[in-house]
Amino acid sequence: MDSHGQYEQQVVWAVVDTGIGPLLLAATRAGLVNVVFHADEPVRGKALRRLADRLGAEPVESPGSPLLREAIRQVDAYFAGERRDFELPLDWSLISGFNRQVLRELASGVPYGAVVGYGDLARRVGQPGAAQAVGTAMGANPLPVVVPCHRVVESDGGIGGFGGGLEAKRRLLALEGVLPEPLF
Repeated sequence: MDSHGQYEQQVVWAVVDTGIGPLLLAATRAGLVNVVFHADEPVRGKALRRLADRLGAEPVESPGSPLLREAIRQVDAYFAGERRDFELPLDWSLISGFNRQVLRELASGVPYGAVVGYGDLARRVGQPGAAQAVGTAMGANPLPVVVPCHRVVESDGGIGGFGGGLEAKRRLLALEGVLPEPLF
């Protein structure tokens, strides 16, 4: 507790090696708050500074933290093909409004092995003309992989964009059986 009797924000982080490269996982007492692709040292440093600014607490590396241990276990199991759903508390504090609404619908309504179009997802949240805004929400997703923005594709069959890169999106969709495994 701080001097005013309030609980201080705690932010812990760890890096997990995955089939799409290193992911930084960060958590607060409320739950997993951020997943960052390509978490080499420069990317990690930038992400941790951004988290400190946004959450008002300096993130501490703590892979053994109870806040992260289960998230790490579930991410490892997902990439090993042993887990289809993440059952983790999520801290949604890095996103709000329409973007949060869209991401919550995505997390609860698009299961493993399925995809949804940007326009379809817009309709699901009651904004049928907001396909482009859904794309913006996907790009702002602070919890990729766990909140599966890789499952959102173009209505014409195109793969669409992805913050982790198109190769990572293809690998995630292949892992879930939506696309064939890359040959090389």
